[in-house]
Amino acid sequence: LKTAHPVRVALSTARDRPRWAHLLRYDPDQRYSALVERNAGYEIWLLSWLPGQHTGLHDHSGVTGAFTVVSGMLSERVIKQGTEGATVDMRHLLRAGQSRVFGPRYVHQVSNTGVDPAVSIHVYRPARPPMTGYELDPVTGLHRNA
Repeated sequence: LKTAHPVRVALSTARDRPRWAHLLRYDPDQRYSALVERNAGYEIWLLSWLPGQHTGLHDHSGVTGAFTVVSGMLSERVIKQGTEGATVDMRHLLRAGQSRVFGPRYVHQVSNTGVDPAVSIHVYRPARPPMTGYELDPVTGLHRNA
């Protein structure tokens, strides 16, 4: 699967529960993450989300990837700078078995807005870089955190 599309890797890993079930934990203070696999082509991460847990608005620099919801529901908010500086704010509700793909400078926020815990598998190609944070100002639009 080294050259497979990140969403194929995420879906395959999500179905292979024995591969990652021993890593699953829930942290009451923040979303939990554990590295499932790292190789020359990609990294696979397991994330767990209790209700109310979320990321900030962020991108993954120049990395491409995908994530698949294994259980529960996650909400994804995607922010794009539209034409003439307008900001486009889109939201997607993802249930178990559904995936989202992201590319370089794709700004999003992932949240567990449901009432049950959620689990997801995230694939980063080639590897997970530090996230770049953003703020959305209602007047001036999307800004990178300093």
